[in-house]
Amino acid sequence: MILLAIDTAASLCAACVHDGDAGAELGREVLNIGKGHAERLIGVIESALGRAGLAYADLDRVGVSIGPGSFTGVRVGVATARGLALALGIPAVGVNTLEALAAEAHADFPDRPILAAIDGRRGDLYCAVYAPDDAVLSEPAAISVADAILLACRHDAALVGNGGDAILAAAGNHPPLDTGLHKATADIGFYARLAAASGAKNEKPKPLYLRGADAKPQSGFALARA
Repeated sequence: MILLAIDTAASLCAACVHDGDAGAELGREVLNIGKGHAERLIGVIESALGRAGLAYADLDRVGVSIGPGSFTGVRVGVATARGLALALGIPAVGVNTLEALAAEAHADFPDRPILAAIDGRRGDLYCAVYAPDDAVLSEPAAISVADAILLACRHDAALVGNGGDAILAAAGNHPPLDTGLHKATADIGFYARLAAASGAKNEKPKPLYLRGADAKPQSGFALARA
C-alpha cells in the first residue's frame, strides 16, 4: 500500500510518500513557510512524489493532519486530502496532531504516558494524553494551563509539544515534569505511519476544532438584505 501523508496544521507544509507494507518512507518534502499553505501544498506533494519516483495514480490512500492547529492550515490540508481521494478513488484518513506528537515522543519515553500540549493562542492549551500503547487516556480538549498540570500529574505523563513551556513555567518544577519535543506538529513520517496503521475508513476526514474560530463576521459592514 502506497500512502501519501500531508500536514499543514502548523507552520510546516509537509508531504511524505510511505510504503505501508514495507514500513518504509519513499520520499518527502517539508517546507517551513508559516503561512500560504494553499499556494504551496500541491507543489510540495508533487515534489515528494517525484522523490519517490511515483505518480498520483500509484497512491492507495491519503493521510492528513486534522488538527488541532491553525484553522486555515487544517482546512487546506483536509480539503486537499479529500479532493485527491475523490479524484483518485482512494480512501482518505485523518490523524490528529496530538496523537502524532505523542507517537513521536514515545521514542524518547517508551514506557510513559505522553501529555501532548500545543498552544491554543487564547491562554489555553490543546491537550490529550496517550498511553505507551497509544491508547487515549484523555481525549483532545482545550484546557487551561492549570488543568494541564493536573492532567500531567494524574497520569505521570511526560510533556511534548510547544505548550510544554507554559506548563513548566506555571508548575515551577513543583512537581518536577519531564519534557520532550517542543514543537507544534510532529514529523511528517509519524502521520504517514499512523495513517497506514489506521486502516481504511468509510467516513471522510474532518477538521478537529476544539474551540471556535478567531475570525468573526464584520457585522458593521454587512449589507442589508433586499
